[in-house]
Amino acid sequence: MTDFGAPRLTDISYVKHLMARHGLHFDKRFGQNFLINHAIPPRIAEECGAPPECGILEIGPGIGTLTVELAKRYAKVTAVELDRGLLPILAETLAPYPNTEVVCADFLSLDLHAFIEEHFPGMEVAVCANLPYYITTPIIMKLLESDLRFHSITVMVQREVAARLCAKPATPEYGAITAEVAWYCSVKKLFGVSAGSFIPAPKVESAVVRLQPHDPPSDEVTREEYRKTVTAAFLQRRKKLGNALAVGRDKKEVAQRLLSAGIDPERRGETLSPAEFAAAALALRGL
Repeated sequence: MTDFGAPRLTDISYVKHLMARHGLHFDKRFGQNFLINHAIPPRIAEECGAPPECGILEIGPGIGTLTVELAKRYAKVTAVELDRGLLPILAETLAPYPNTEVVCADFLSLDLHAFIEEHFPGMEVAVCANLPYYITTPIIMKLLESDLRFHSITVMVQREVAARLCAKPATPEYGAITAEVAWYCSVKKLFGVSAGSFIPAPKVESAVVRLQPHDPPSDEVTREEYRKTVTAAFLQRRKKLGNALAVGRDKKEVAQRLLSAGIDPERRGETLSPAEFAAAALALRGL
């Protein structure tokens, strides 16, 4: 397949010319920061790690810099773009790639099951995207909570978000979002991306992470029980677990049940692994 557009789409002068020719400017409302480091888009596409016959869901394609690299490697790429003004540019940059399509929509409003069925019938699907940073967490949680079994979810996020997603228990970065995401998948940081890799340059550093779906840490508790336990444990981060989970419950009974599950109520929630959160949720069921 031709390599049309791949070098130019990371060339600052060309990107500015392309935007100007279509009467567009970078729109902060949509978190538009376009990659100009030519090494990054192919690396993201490669480290997505999906098989070539896989379908790729991209969110926020911008001018198509990553989309082109995905199209070269995978059977089909469907990109969801909120900014209608970018559609003429995408029509131009993606013209040589018949295995691509762009849907103008608000990703957070999509019926994801219907969308996948319509655009990827019979295909295994992976997600690969440079996410708009202002809605990173809602997008990730929508993907995970959909109960769709994606091959993988490879996304660029703010470096601080990547640190939280990948954090281990008892570290400063470990929090409720870490434990909640761990219900659905494991997370691995693939590599960092400097602010200078974008135009306009954001005020934060970035990182690419891959979320690999796995079975929940327990098949005995529900997702809602697990989430409620995690939320309560981190609501007052420095509070001892027994006290945090005793809100609205009998404190002595909470302590006894945690001990019976092998969890010291004197510990803080930030020290519990996902498996221990699941055990705590099971121990407190019905209380």
